[in-house]
Amino acid sequence: MAGTLYTYPENFRAYKALIAAQFSGAKVTVASDFVFGQTNKTEGFLKKFPLGKVPAFETADGKCLTESNAIAYYVANEQLRGKTDLEKAEVLSFLSFADNELMIPVQAWLFPVIGITVYKKNEVERAKQDLKAALDALNARLTHQTFLVGERLTLADIVVFATLLSAFESLFDPTFRAPFGSVTRWFTTVLNQPQVKAVVKTITLCAKVAEIDPKKVIEFHAKTSTAAPKKEKKEKQQPAKKEQPAAKKEPEPAEEMDAADLALAEEPKSKDPFDALPKGTFNFDDFKRCYSNEDESKSIPYFWEKFDPENYSIWYGEYKYADELTKVFMSCNLITGMFQRLDKMRKQAFASVCLFGEDNNSTISGVWVWRGQDLAFTLSPDWQIDYETYDWKKLDAKSEETKKLVAQYFAWTGEDKSGRKFNQGKIFK
Repeated sequence: MAGTLYTYPENFRAYKALIAAQFSGAKVTVASDFVFGQTNKTEGFLKKFPLGKVPAFETADGKCLTESNAIAYYVANEQLRGKTDLEKAEVLSFLSFADNELMIPVQAWLFPVIGITVYKKNEVERAKQDLKAALDALNARLTHQTFLVGERLTLADIVVFATLLSAFESLFDPTFRAPFGSVTRWFTTVLNQPQVKAVVKTITLCAKVAEIDPKKVIEFHAKTSTAAPKKEKKEKQQPAKKEQPAAKKEPEPAEEMDAADLALAEEPKSKDPFDALPKGTFNFDDFKRCYSNEDESKSIPYFWEKFDPENYSIWYGEYKYADELTKVFMSCNLITGMFQRLDKMRKQAFASVCLFGEDNNSTISGVWVWRGQDLAFTLSPDWQIDYETYDWKKLDAKSEETKKLVAQYFAWTGEDKSGRKFNQGKIFK
């Protein structure tokens, strides 16, 4: 059994196949030249894997597989898959259990903590309760056996372990783990298998759950907003047709509020500072629609054709603390988190923020456009989100240098000031 696995580093979904290969002896090679957001957008990759998702696996004879559980099952051996029909069925049941009962609540709790999604208290609490119910079931089973299926480690253990890895590292502190002693014993047993150590970095079990930055806590906004937060759509590294802007969602049902929420509810709604500024002729909705549907060869000229420099301005923002940036995915979370917490600013603003470089050697910078001539973040307390961690410079809309910079950031190309190559980008619209 041999083949090539396409993935980005430390992808828990890819761990499933890599660990299974360690146990089965399958020769799985991770593609060294794969760059997420670039390679998986190329014509050649999409011809093999039409959805462009990873992990993706190509066998030595050119057959292609997607979906992490299927890839792991393919590179596994009889022991991992289950020797009897019953064991095989039990293994498959735990693969489904991991995806439906564990992964969903783990991500619902983890993503707000690391800044990927908006924090909503009721959703996080619900995720914790769902996890406790699932872990209760696992704990009951593991109280009387070492592994999930049979007497030896199987694919069930590998997949459930990979799914819970980030939770044990970042969420499950000693208090949370206390009722699930058998699950914790099982997790550390799997973690310390030589075949697992060959794939997964050494981790320390969570001692304290990371506190959510108060700036990220916009639960009240999420409860009272007439639309759900808009999600990032642009995921590309080369010219390609862009997706339609996300459609408005119906308001979520009102949740039970605590005293703090009720206090907030009594405050008058803040006015949009942009309403006090001249309206001008630039129509953000039209431009965003053009940018979402057309190639940059059309959307960038359209921007300059319609842009109103008298009533709108262009700004360049550069992250101040590049020396503190480590993992690329964590750096991108900073961008995403800021965008999500600036939801009230979207109507009259647009930005393309890019990360250049690689792990432990990257920078973040972006081009922003908004109504008015002043730094927009200072106009409203609602907008004073992370902007102080950037150096801001107002650009001359008439200069050729600005036009080149806008083209670079809107098209996601080029290098930063120090020659680091473009890696990933995020669009605020």
